[in-house]
Amino acid sequence: MEHVLHFVFGIFGNATALFLFLSPILTFRRIIKNRSTEEFSGVPYNMTMLNCLLSAWYGLPFVSPNNLLVSTINGTGALIEATYVLIFLIFAPKKVRAKMMGLLALVISVFASVALISVFALHGQTRKLFCGFAATIFSICMYASPLSIMVPNGCGSALGAMQLILYAIYRNHKKEETNGVAKTGDSMEMDNVKPAQKYESNGEQV
Repeated sequence: MEHVLHFVFGIFGNATALFLFLSPILTFRRIIKNRSTEEFSGVPYNMTMLNCLLSAWYGLPFVSPNNLLVSTINGTGALIEATYVLIFLIFAPKKVRAKMMGLLALVISVFASVALISVFALHGQTRKLFCGFAATIFSICMYASPLSIMVPNGCGSALGAMQLILYAIYRNHKKEETNGVAKTGDSMEMDNVKPAQKYESNGEQV
């Protein structure tokens, strides 16, 4: 009964995960239609691909026995996310494409390092813990990756709010200074005019 429940809940979990992986389809349909990535970020798709690769590796029989469903769904997810990354690279501007290529290289390097270390340096339970720990860390990174967009916008909002506050504080001071300069200018102008009124046009003093 335990194995049956394990399998059933595994199927439901895989179905839910598949919908999660397919959810950006509308976004990429728009990217392909407009032939531009617009303001979309490619970071979440790279991080999701890394998470899927590590989770699929963790589910392999020689790493973590009886977790084949983990490998199948995450292997499928890795292929889907790789497709997203490829589409993003095709339609991204040159500067963005260069950054995404660097991130993709990092993703491949991290996965290759985890895989090689687990195969050649670790065995048994230690291998399972190492791969599970790596998959957990980059799963957290996957869920945090949308902050690559939210954090700059959040900082921009905070800085914009500070500018508005400073403007509200010093707005009246600026007007007072301007009025003061205007009054001083008027006074100086009157001082310059009064002596001139003491002379007639021929230059003789009245």
